[in-house]
Amino acid sequence: MTVLQADGAVRSGVRPGVRAGVRIPVVVHAADPISRAGALSQLKQCAALELVEEQQATTGAVAVMLAETVDATVTAALRRMVRGGEVRVVLVVERMREAELLEAVECGVAAILWRREATAPRLGQAVLAAARGDGDLPADLLGRLIVQMGRLQRSVQGLPGFTPPGISERESDILRLVAEGWDTAEIAAKLSYSERTVKNVLHGLTTRLHLRNRAHAVAYALREGYI
Repeated sequence: MTVLQADGAVRSGVRPGVRAGVRIPVVVHAADPISRAGALSQLKQCAALELVEEQQATTGAVAVMLAETVDATVTAALRRMVRGGEVRVVLVVERMREAELLEAVECGVAAILWRREATAPRLGQAVLAAARGDGDLPADLLGRLIVQMGRLQRSVQGLPGFTPPGISERESDILRLVAEGWDTAEIAAKLSYSERTVKNVLHGLTTRLHLRNRAHAVAYALREGYI
């Protein structure tokens, strides 16, 4: 499992970190009552989370969506959830093709878990990461995302007038640590920056390069040889 710690997911606002002692509201979406009940049971084991209904969700809430795969219906639901940047989404999925993976990332999903790996600790970890503005992807999905991003980059580079935008040394240093699974506080301490600086650098990078989220940023940097 690879944890991607970065900011600027699709919606692109920089969200403050989760405050100590404040429970995170979580909404569960599932196509069937058995899956929903199972997810609720798992999430109840994390004391930092507060399970709420959709109408009770406020800014800063995390939506957990369970699905067999990312079809058109699921994609539409994901886009609706992340619209406006007020809710982070954790997707728990049974299977996913490469095209569906890219679709989910572009929708703004903050974390993806395989259903077979969605134990109570892992599910809670993914929700907390999403709430912090970080991200969580299984290592095998990250590899597939890098391949997909490589294909997209090559197609874009073939267009007339394309000029590689590049990234700065500071951005490269931060992304390298992001790819290694360091969180915002650890990166700030390692590089002697403030946490706000780290978040702002990542936000600026994803905005400038028109990347949808942290997974795009890491995949882009790996594909282009910056890290």
